[in-house]
Amino acid sequence: MKFLKLPTNNLHEFILNLRKIGEVHIPIKKGEKSFVFRKTNEPEDISKIQLDYHRTILPLKKYFYHPTETMFEFSKTGFVQPEQSSDVHDIIFGVHACDIHGVLTLDLVFSGKYRDDYYFNRRKNVSLIGLSCMPDEFCFCNSMATDYVEIGFDLFLSEIPGAYIVRIGTSKGDDMLNLSGPLLEEITHNDIDAHKEYSLARKKAFKRFLDIRNLPEIMDLEYESNLWDELGNRCTSCGTCSMVCPTCYCYRIFDDINMDMESGKRRRQWDCCLFRDHAMVAGGHNFRQSRSDRFKHRWLHKQQSFAGVFGRPSCVGCGRCIEACPAKIDIVAESNKIQGAKNND
Repeated sequence: MKFLKLPTNNLHEFILNLRKIGEVHIPIKKGEKSFVFRKTNEPEDISKIQLDYHRTILPLKKYFYHPTETMFEFSKTGFVQPEQSSDVHDIIFGVHACDIHGVLTLDLVFSGKYRDDYYFNRRKNVSLIGLSCMPDEFCFCNSMATDYVEIGFDLFLSEIPGAYIVRIGTSKGDDMLNLSGPLLEEITHNDIDAHKEYSLARKKAFKRFLDIRNLPEIMDLEYESNLWDELGNRCTSCGTCSMVCPTCYCYRIFDDINMDMESGKRRRQWDCCLFRDHAMVAGGHNFRQSRSDRFKHRWLHKQQSFAGVFGRPSCVGCGRCIEACPAKIDIVAESNKIQGAKNND
């Protein structure tokens, strides 16, 4: 793998050069505390970039798997899928390692037995440029082994004093660097030492820890634990945790019929297993009527059943669900509690 150095003073010009390839999206501040990825419409927009952010409101799935979308239109004569633009290339700059892992997880899900072309038609037109970060009080990606990523990015920038070490992940990433050759430098032994110091400091900065080695087994043993009822009583079933989760992928289908009663469209919309009607079937039977059952189902799927299929949990430890939950449910603290461990956050 090839490494180069990008001095901090050259960063804005580097991002400007990326606009020659496609539309660049950067993290910017929204409100007092929140951040979002947004397209840079003008060169001066780059001055609004926030590289010290911890997480955006919505993860990257909003780019590939839209919150709501029309799947096809139908009439008596047949079905028509909406056209998707193939010439627009998006470059998302400043993506943290945990969010890249989130995209890789969705890649696994949507490339399964029934490949989701809606997802991959967008996915193929997006480049990811990663960025290192320091954790805050909500992060636990080190516990989920998602604080570092080896694949899934075109470039990855790791901060050192006065510069970034740039790791090249794909040939497309190499092409990006070729546009900015004079802005880049060879790395030195001092740069390597600075990178190692940063990595050690980052490891020490985590405040939340979750031992997942036997967590699926413990959850199975504690399937009838009273803790699920306690959490169900606190949970409002608002679905916020699923909406902000990088790896939640459930959706529901709607058929909208036009007034002529002969045509319409089918659309899909993000769904959540905490919603009361999520497990309802024809005839009105609900397999998970109680909130405690729905809460238990969601977290066991994250840490247990998903790992049984794909070999790893689907949670990436980004901390969005902890920060966004209106009921202040801390899934790390509760998982530690069910393991019999003391809270260490």
